[in-house]
Amino acid sequence: MVAHVQTVSFQGIAARPVDVQVHVASGLPAFTIVGLPDKAVAESRERVRAALTASGLSLPPKRITINLAPADLPKEGSHFDLPIALGLMAAIGAIPADCLDTYTVLGELALDGRLAAVIGVLPAAMAANADDRGLICPKDCGPEAAWADADMDILAPDSLISLANHFKGSQLLARPRAGIRQNDVAVMDLKDIKGQELAKRALEVAAAGGHNMLMVGPPGSGKSMLASRLPTVLPPLSPAELLDVSMIQSIAGLLPQGRLSPARPFRAPHHSASMAAMVGGGMKAKPGEVALSHNGVLFLDELPEFSPQVLDSLRQPIESGEAVISRANHRVTYPARFQLIAAMNPCRCGHAGEPGYVCKRGNRCAADYQARISGPLLDRIDLRIEVPAVSASDLMLPPSKEGSKQVAERVANARLLQSQRFVALGLSATMTNAQCPASVIEQVCDVKGEARRLLAHAAESMALSARGYHRILKLARTLADLAGRTQPGKTDIAEALSYRMTAETSLVG
Repeated sequence: MVAHVQTVSFQGIAARPVDVQVHVASGLPAFTIVGLPDKAVAESRERVRAALTASGLSLPPKRITINLAPADLPKEGSHFDLPIALGLMAAIGAIPADCLDTYTVLGELALDGRLAAVIGVLPAAMAANADDRGLICPKDCGPEAAWADADMDILAPDSLISLANHFKGSQLLARPRAGIRQNDVAVMDLKDIKGQELAKRALEVAAAGGHNMLMVGPPGSGKSMLASRLPTVLPPLSPAELLDVSMIQSIAGLLPQGRLSPARPFRAPHHSASMAAMVGGGMKAKPGEVALSHNGVLFLDELPEFSPQVLDSLRQPIESGEAVISRANHRVTYPARFQLIAAMNPCRCGHAGEPGYVCKRGNRCAADYQARISGPLLDRIDLRIEVPAVSASDLMLPPSKEGSKQVAERVANARLLQSQRFVALGLSATMTNAQCPASVIEQVCDVKGEARRLLAHAAESMALSARGYHRILKLARTLADLAGRTQPGKTDIAEALSYRMTAETSLVG
């Protein structure tokens, strides 16, 4: 007799079905696992043997063969422990053979029979629900699995014994409740920043349209403070966005106790990050920073200090909204639609352009430092602003009356206009102006009269690329949305151009 248990193998956030086939036959005692298992799966036979013994069951002295089908799909991870153990229990008659037919199973076993949390439970639950199946997972992962569907049959035991008793009818396992965690970080507010009114305005525009932004200024001017307060003015995640973000975090093992976070991701990797850490990769093609910041913010402080190859690897995810990791034996795609916020000093010493300061290296200091950022990457950044040093008189001023709450309200209104506009065109309700295709932005941004002449003149004098031209239109569309105008006017075009021209002069001169 062959017992069958359904589980999954992960490729990115996609959960592919795997059939765990357990065969117990006469012959010399052996315990063999086949079907391209990795080291963690191959070691599961020792964990399963010890867990069954601790639960009061002994494996028969027979030839045991475990096949993980399809056999040509690599199997990775410790979550195969529980389906293998349950398959063995069904094969030797310890639990009814048909009790697992409607479940997808995953979980890691401790040597004493307890179940340990594993990664990827939310994608597995979503896949099981799509196939009209239930899910069996460890207790610590139950709050995560419960988000898949309120009516889904989910069992989240804490041990192998409690699961066996449930199937025998001597114990009833309650369905887990969906878990959410609250942010325990200190509350930040735009009121904390004194001065820098231009930078605050640019931050509001970036939040309203989902635009990428680069801040250039000397050390201590408040660039990092501004970036860290961007999440306080962004709208909350929609339910669909929350599930997308949480599935990536589940694969990365970033959901403690299976509780989801409603906050938009804010990732700030160190400038020593490798390409695999930024885009994703490694032996198991894990998600990188660009995927972990999906539907959120990727903040790169000290931008020129990153490796040029790492920076240029961002160009494709910025355009497509996906991070594609190709290897010799597989290809994994992670969603990566993030908002890039970057900060940098004008030169290596940090004080180029300040009155009375003369660098010993002259203009070469700034030119060599800024040359580490490629033109194609800069072309993908909509707002490029200067953040000057804050004077002592600015620091002595009282806090601003307008904080994150007031700015967030204007951002929410602008996002609502965008959502209504794109839904009317048959597009996603979560799309922003920055994500809008070029063909659509020309349709929703009808620039006429003086505004059109200004845009045409600027495109010629600034030698804008086709991408740069459309990004100016997107930025002007956002400025019009913030002002409540149906179409961008001359002032919107002029302000959009100013955000590009400011950094053109600072980054070149």
